[in-house]
Amino acid sequence: MTTLAEFLRARREQLQPADVGLPDSGRRRTPGLRREEVATLAGVSVDYLVRLEQGRDTNPSPGILRALADTLRLADDQRQQLGKLATIGNRAELCPSSHAPAREVAPTVAMLLERLGPTPGFVVGAFNDVLTWNHAWERLATPLGMLEGPVPNLARHVFLHPNARVVYPDWPAAADEQVIRLRVAGVRCADDGRLTELIDELRQVPEFATRWSLFTASERHRGTTRLVHPELGELRVAYEVLLLPDDGEQRLVTWLPADDATASALAAALDGAGPVSPAQLRVIG
Repeated sequence: MTTLAEFLRARREQLQPADVGLPDSGRRRTPGLRREEVATLAGVSVDYLVRLEQGRDTNPSPGILRALADTLRLADDQRQQLGKLATIGNRAELCPSSHAPAREVAPTVAMLLERLGPTPGFVVGAFNDVLTWNHAWERLATPLGMLEGPVPNLARHVFLHPNARVVYPDWPAAADEQVIRLRVAGVRCADDGRLTELIDELRQVPEFATRWSLFTASERHRGTTRLVHPELGELRVAYEVLLLPDDGEQRLVTWLPADDATASALAAALDGAGPVSPAQLRVIG
């Protein structure tokens, strides 16, 4: 899904001469830095960098990886991604065994969602599928269209739902978040057919295709987002993302009010949404 060559090309094309302390010599035929510039800064030959970017060499030494990471101004999470891609490309036997991402949610996690009571919460899988949720989140998400389809998927909702740009006033940020999550899923030792189908479907949307060609910042596990609810108006929601350790690919997400107006709106909408019964808890199998 994601290769070392693809990563190196994308990062080089995102940088400008000024980003690495080089003078801008004027208009360029291609975006970003030239291969010659990256090779010089990293202390490698242009021919070797070409082989790396074309996937003809997949065995760079740790020293070369470190030099490329410095030259390409990689953040810590991107350095980790570079290392994983190098391992996958040349030492697949060191990668964890390939397996289909789990769709079952642990009973204790389902119980935790139940005990959240009026706090909206849900569990999302590796490919942004919503696997289970509590009654409070269902009350908020259903009018937003987030639970449509046999298996609700947040990436499909952001890029394909007709009302997505209304629901998300900060739509570019929401779109970036979904792409980043799928990129995380794409750094795997073996392709998964469901992920490939999802990416192929979303690539028909130009905004997705453009973002997919980039390697942006890391996944955020805490933040604030704005939602426009058809019944409650604009909400400012603080979200917390907890990684579930048993699976490593599932996330438990909670929504909390980020301001007094949102707190009042949620309190009114979720009045009486105390601890839900198991019958109210939906699980996608």
